[in-house]
Amino acid sequence: MKQTVTILVVDDHPIVRAGCRQLIQQIPNATVIEAETGEDGYRLFQESYPDMVLLDITLPGIGGLEILRKMRANREKAKILMFSMHEDPVFASRAMQAGARGYITKNNAADHLVEAIEQVLSGKTYLSPDVAQQLAMLNIGAGTSALSDLSRRELEILRLLGEGNSMTEMSGILGISYKTVANNLTQIKSKLDISKTAELMRFAISHGLSS
Repeated sequence: MKQTVTILVVDDHPIVRAGCRQLIQQIPNATVIEAETGEDGYRLFQESYPDMVLLDITLPGIGGLEILRKMRANREKAKILMFSMHEDPVFASRAMQAGARGYITKNNAADHLVEAIEQVLSGKTYLSPDVAQQLAMLNIGAGTSALSDLSRRELEILRLLGEGNSMTEMSGILGISYKTVANNLTQIKSKLDISKTAELMRFAISHGLSS
């Protein structure tokens, strides 16, 4: 780890950012910069070239998984630690597949956040203790989550649907065509065995996908 490190915290809740900043200050010579939205986070990522990013997976507008994809496309070796309220191992699996170096849940962040950041900064990976075992089970085929068959893009579209976005709005947020959004929604319905969009929206809300 180099002498001075810059850590970008992207989370839409000011209290959460303040708590993270206080914990990160325990790390010698660490500087914190903050963003409230994924768009601002990506802009600061490009402008400030941080050593590491602590990225909330559930953000208004373009969500954490999409921002993760953009950051990794911009800088392949970016060190990104996903920060989430979701304990479902599917989210951790999708984040790690998309290039995250770690995944930590907000339920135990106070106890483990500094450790997680130091691990990721040193080039290692980190998984929150409350999802590591579940993720291992999911990877060997024992996971039963209804979300486990969805791709990262499909999870993101389901989240946006749960937040009340129309297909046109999702198309604009994700930078993909209306037809691609529609095709993805059809695939999601098929995988989840849900026939109506309204039922799919209720499913997203009940599974905590909306912010």
